[in-house]
Amino acid sequence: MFDPSHVLEAEDVQVREDLRVVVQLVAIEDRQVKECKGKATSLVKVIWDQRTGDSTWELEEDMRSSYPHLFW
Repeated sequence: MFDPSHVLEAEDVQVREDLRVVVQLVAIEDRQVKECKGKATSLVKVIWDQRTGDSTWELEEDMRSSYPHLFW
């Protein structure tokens, strides 16, 4: 029997010539500072897909330069 809750909606996926998929950041969820050999590094937890919860820890400096509108 057909169950509409089991239907996945297709997403527009952009694939570059080098076969990398273009993904836009959804939100910044958390922030932490790691210290290694006396040097502090600021990281932010980036949510890439709200539906699946895919996320990674990225350098805050890189995210600020790429997505300045998400930082206030």
